[in-house]
Parts: sequence; C-alpha cells; structure tokens
Amino acid sequence: MTLWAIVLAGGRGERLRREVNKVYLPVAGRSVLEYSLDTLARSERVAGIVVVARPEDFDQLEELLEDIESSRPVEVVAGGPTRHHSEHAGIEALADRIQSGEIGWVAIHDGARPFASLDLLEAVALEAMHRGGAVPALRVESPLYERSGAEASLLDTDSVRRVQTPQVFAARPLLDGYRRAAADGFEGVDTAETAERYTDLEVGVMSGDARNVKVTFVEDLLAAEDLARGFVEGRWVDED
Repeated sequence: MTLWAIVLAGGRGERLRREVNKVYLPVAGRSVLEYSLDTLARSERVAGIVVVARPEDFDQLEELLEDIESSRPVEVVAGGPTRHHSEHAGIEALADRIQSGEIGWVAIHDGARPFASLDLLEAVALEAMHRGGAVPALRVESPLYERSGAEASLLDTDSVRRVQTPQVFAARPLLDGYRRAAADGFEGVDTAETAERYTDLEVGVMSGDARNVKVTFVEDLLAAEDLARGFVEGRWVDED
C-alpha cells in the first residue's frame, strides 16, 4: 500500500522576530520548506505530497513548487487555526483515497524541519509498517524539573524523549481517530498524541537525528545555515 506525506507549512515567524512565515525564510540559498519538499520528492517510498498552508501563503507556495522538480503529485490544502486542525485538514484531503485503500500510510512532517533525511524517513516508515505507527525521538540531555505548586522535583530523563517528525501511521485508523477526536473537541500536541488517544495503533518510538532541527528561534536559523553544507539531495554527506 502506498504512502503519502503531509507537510505542515502554516507556521509563523513570531519567535524568529520575522513577519514572514518561517518556512519561506532562506537557508543557504533555499527556503526552509524547499529542503523538506525536495527530500520527500526524492523518496521512493513517497507516492505523493500534501502541503498544508495558510491561504495567504498560497501564491508564494505555488512559486516555490514551480522551482522543485518532482515526479510526485503535490496537492495544496488550507490549514486550520492550530497544528491539530492542520493535521486533520491534510488527512481529510486524502480521505477518499484512504477509505478506498489506495493510500495505506501517511507521514506527517513539519515544514520547519528542513533536514529530515531520506534515511530517517525510510527507517521510520519501516518501523511504522511493522507496528502500525512510529515516531523518531531524541533523549533529553539537560535536567528537567516538574513543578507542583511551590515545589519542584527532578524528573528521570531516562523515560523522557523529544519527539521529532516525520511521524508515520497506518492511514485508515489515523483518519478514523482524527474524526473521533474532532467529535470530542480534542486537540493533540502532535500526531502521535492523537494516535495514542484515539486509535489502537501501537506507536514505536525510535532513534531520531539531532541534525533534524526545527527552525523556531534565531539560533535555529543560524544552525541550519551550518547544517545545510552537509545535506545534499536529502542525504548527509561527509564534508572535506
């Protein structure tokens, strides 16, 4: 069964102190979003791509898509007021094909993560197809504290992970889960939370990639400039 990728590209640039949507900011001569779309278009695993965007960004997005050489179909849909609503909009755009069995798997990815490699996507997809769902995650290095009133206690970081994207799930259970979540008025912080609460899918947590950064703050944009030198056509290469 085929896999389609849903790319969330409806963010803003507030924490980057920019007026433009952060996924269109330049990194080493290309927009942040272009890296993700180019990688997905190169994947033999991905049959098509849905980009979830703000309507006010449609013109800019169409210009970007014209510059990307892709043999995969790319569809654009309007997102919602929150991440969860945008995830649901992307899944619903594929609903008929999911229900018919044409699409068996979906990968949800942040457009603000430019360096999710082909190798990472393939590893997550294989884990998902074994379990039903999979997410990449990193160990937490720094101490974490949990506050309860005026008191704080140190958390055991061995059981804590920082989740990344792409996240891959069986499509039909995920579609049904998002519809049940909508009926309950529930909004997950990411796709995995909604899948955990509203589906019976087993979600595997696997090793992520520290280079798979999300561009959120100014320092992330600077780090991305350095990382871009070692990222070519969706893969990490050794630098001389």
